[in-house]
Amino acid sequence: MKFGTKCIHAGVEPDPATGAVMTPIYQTSTYAQDSPGQHKGYEYARTQNPTRHALENNLASLENGAAAICFSSGLAAMDAIIRMLNPGDEVLSVNDLYGGSYRQLTKVHGRFGIKSKFISMNEPEDIVPHISEHTKLLWIETPTNPMLNVVDIEAICALAQKHGVLTCVDNTFASPYLQRPIELGADIVMHSATKYLGGHSDVVHGAVIVKDPAHEAHFRFTQNAVGAVPGPQDCFLLLRGIKTLHLRVERACENAAKVAKHLQQHPKVNQVYYPGLEDHPQHELAKRQMKHFGAMVSFDLHQNTLDYATHVLSNTKVFTLAESLGGVESLIGHPASMTHASIPREERLKVGLTDSLIRLSIGIEDADDLIGDLDTALEKLPAAREIPASTH
Repeated sequence: MKFGTKCIHAGVEPDPATGAVMTPIYQTSTYAQDSPGQHKGYEYARTQNPTRHALENNLASLENGAAAICFSSGLAAMDAIIRMLNPGDEVLSVNDLYGGSYRQLTKVHGRFGIKSKFISMNEPEDIVPHISEHTKLLWIETPTNPMLNVVDIEAICALAQKHGVLTCVDNTFASPYLQRPIELGADIVMHSATKYLGGHSDVVHGAVIVKDPAHEAHFRFTQNAVGAVPGPQDCFLLLRGIKTLHLRVERACENAAKVAKHLQQHPKVNQVYYPGLEDHPQHELAKRQMKHFGAMVSFDLHQNTLDYATHVLSNTKVFTLAESLGGVESLIGHPASMTHASIPREERLKVGLTDSLIRLSIGIEDADDLIGDLDTALEKLPAAREIPASTH
């Protein structure tokens, strides 16, 4: 079954009770039992729900994994993954990653003796010196957030396997339409399903997909024991969103390529970060590893100040200033003060995340309208002498 057909049909069957084509929202907290322990496969909605079950089967199929386990958010899914580790274990993470992931690794799990080291993964061989007997997990984002670096999944997973280290790929930016890390050797794939999988900015959701069936038991136990589960309506919305995943992402990628090329030529833009540009350092890797180059674009302004960025962020009409990404509508954001504010400024600057960096989530509007909107905002940008240097 090809990917577009999987989006619509994988894991989904007409409702056996009524023949409903769309999976019903099983809005119940508990299920009747014939006698103690004798039931129809469902006991309590934290543990099992038919709507969630259909979604999990769908997601496992999309990522070509053994099983998928759903959670109430992407960070809840991440938390379940880190709970595989023990005090004294170490995570090697890419050093350019979502601020919430950094916060969870350092501020939450770090308190319980799980250490995290943040390193560049642009060159796989550079990872080897950092692997020790305590290293148990490689945490990979690709493309990275927000600098759009591309990590060689296949090479790093092969390296990790030699050292007996698990690999997890946060596949949120790409979605399974653009890349499937399990096919490239990853042990675990994680999604903030809030983003491209949902696709309509109306649900918060997370998912873990595993390659090894033996890992499923850990996530099922954690899902039930911790209880960070999505409600049935959230699962219904995800199933609804996934049916158009391939169409939405295809159009958004087309738009992103046009926007990135236009910004690259703009006199008030210093640098554009987008894997689809030929001068991107991992352009060839992205071409090999991904179906398309994604729909996220970041760029720096010619004056690196928060004030300059604020002028642009405050003057768009089609782009909405908001956190998140992956919806049908285009969003504009400022990582340093929004999605990545929890990362210390000195750490942000090390990876190139400046105060003027702007991140775009390109939607499925007409590309000409998106380009015109950015041009209008950039035209309103004052000359350097007209604006004071930022104190931030």
